[in-house]
Amino acid sequence: MARSGKRYLDAVKRLDRAQLYSPQEAIDLVKGLATARFDETVELAAHLGVDPRRADQIVRGSLSLPAGTGRSVRVAVFAAGDAAAEARDAGAAVVGADDLVTRVEKEGFLDFDVAIATPDLMAQVGRLGRILGPRGLMPNPRTGTVTTEVGRTVGEYKAGRVEYRTDRVGNIHVPVGKASFDAADLLRNVRAVLDELVRAKPAAAKGRYIRSITLSSTMGPGVRVDSNRVRITEEELAAIA
Repeated sequence: MARSGKRYLDAVKRLDRAQLYSPQEAIDLVKGLATARFDETVELAAHLGVDPRRADQIVRGSLSLPAGTGRSVRVAVFAAGDAAAEARDAGAAVVGADDLVTRVEKEGFLDFDVAIATPDLMAQVGRLGRILGPRGLMPNPRTGTVTTEVGRTVGEYKAGRVEYRTDRVGNIHVPVGKASFDAADLLRNVRAVLDELVRAKPAAAKGRYIRSITLSSTMGPGVRVDSNRVRITEEELAAIA
């Protein structure tokens, strides 16, 4: 990553690794530090006060980012008949039933970012757990990727729906857009993710829930966000727009 340019140098001077910034300040810094020769993805990372070893404390789900993700999403759909036709009409990159299961299982086909399945095909798709599971691609009812409404779901993922799940130490990583996004659009997406994490707090979680938040671009350093300011108001959005 280039380490020159007035914008980058100015952002570096303003970045204090020990300081907790407001979401708006963090977004400005992340944008200023994104100096790679490609449009870097901006990611939110949160450390949650949960024990992922306990099933009742796993935080998992999906949400639609109001400003989208800024990237093209390839969706694979395991469906047959009318549902398959609906998926194709909605813009799915690849659609199939037993043939798609075999393609993934025998040929290692994984050229997609999201997998959706109709409930009637989950018996076959279940065989792919060892392949799709470690890559975060296994269809799951909790994230809405096992559904009879395949057309709507394909459209949502192509428009900016993202999934999230705690890792083994309680961290969550969610893309919230591109460095080229307007600051207001990034703030809207950040607010949507933080609101969703608060909503998804497990009843069994004790003590402080959101313990730390960091925003960063693909090639940039992490900027620490004040976790006491997870509620972003309409006034704050209007001020940055």
